Amino acid sequence: MAKQIQEQFTIHMPAGKATPAPPVGPLLGSKGVNIGQFIKDFNDKTRELMQKFGGMDIKVPVKVIVYKDRSYEMEVLPPITSHLILWKVKQKKGSGEPNKKKIGKLTRADLEEIAEIKKPVMNTEDVESIIRSIAGTARNMGVDVEL
Repeated sequence: MAKQIQEQFTIHMPAGKATPAPPVGPLLGSKGVNIGQFIKDFNDKTRELMQKFGGMDIKVPVKVIVYKDRSYEMEVLPPITSHLILWKVKQKKGSGEPNKKKIGKLTRADLEEIAEIKKPVMNTEDVESIIRSIAGTARNMGVDVEL
């Protein structure tokens, strides 16, 4: 017999650096999840990802299913697009004035690399559409794009 689901939710957490501090701890605690075990499991699953991105604070969405017996399943999804763009241009945040102040430049190869990372969670298989979507996000962050 399958376990009964109590709740499902998605939370964004920094890869390899999660702590039980708010908002994560209270959210999980209110669902009856063992916070310490969840944080340990998450950090173990995402430590390699954090190292790949040079220790930057890369936030990743995590789908969590909590069962009635207080057990849980987690699925770590690819990092948030804006964080991947910042990683590529080696910046900590986007421009406050994206039309006037530029923070970097992305090449076609950079866009293709980000598209390959994001492809599993996008609603299309067309790489060109994914690249255009990422390019739009980059422009809104103050990044020049070479298509």
